[in-house]
Amino acid sequence: MLSSAFAVMAAGSAFAGEQYVDESKYALSGYDPVAYFSLEQAPVGQKQPEAIPGKASITADYNGSKWAFSSEENRDKFLADPAKYAPQFDGHCAYGIAQGGKVPGNPNLWRIVDGKLFLNITPNVVGFWEEDIKGHISSAGTKWTTLEGQEASSKSWKSISANDGTYSTTAPKGS
Repeated sequence: MLSSAFAVMAAGSAFAGEQYVDESKYALSGYDPVAYFSLEQAPVGQKQPEAIPGKASITADYNGSKWAFSSEENRDKFLADPAKYAPQFDGHCAYGIAQGGKVPGNPNLWRIVDGKLFLNITPNVVGFWEEDIKGHISSAGTKWTTLEGQEASSKSWKSISANDGTYSTTAPKGS
């Protein structure tokens, strides 16, 4: 029980490293981090709704990166409590962190657990993640202490062919 509490606390403070930013030049690939919390989360084993694109005209800086939002209201909520909305492990794949490495997080492969946003890299990895979500969060929380200071992944999640079909729009939107 105590180790579970420590893992959740460790996962809750998973923001000390370098934020994952892809070719979009935005954290979370330009998707709105606050909007996830208003989407209806699919049950384990089912595809999540697509992330909501932010707008290039509504942004904020946090953790050394630019973030995009779909509304000024969402930007203001984020700025009031960024740790509540930013993805865990600086936007890297939570399963990858649990396995001991930093790999990109696909913003359309997400799950909110205990009020925290987690990403994964490919649909196949989501399957592994969902076999033991709490166990992987615990493992990732432990391994994050040694990984957080390493450079962010420089790979693009969109360049992985397994992610074809995981998104239908590019973020952020122009206005």
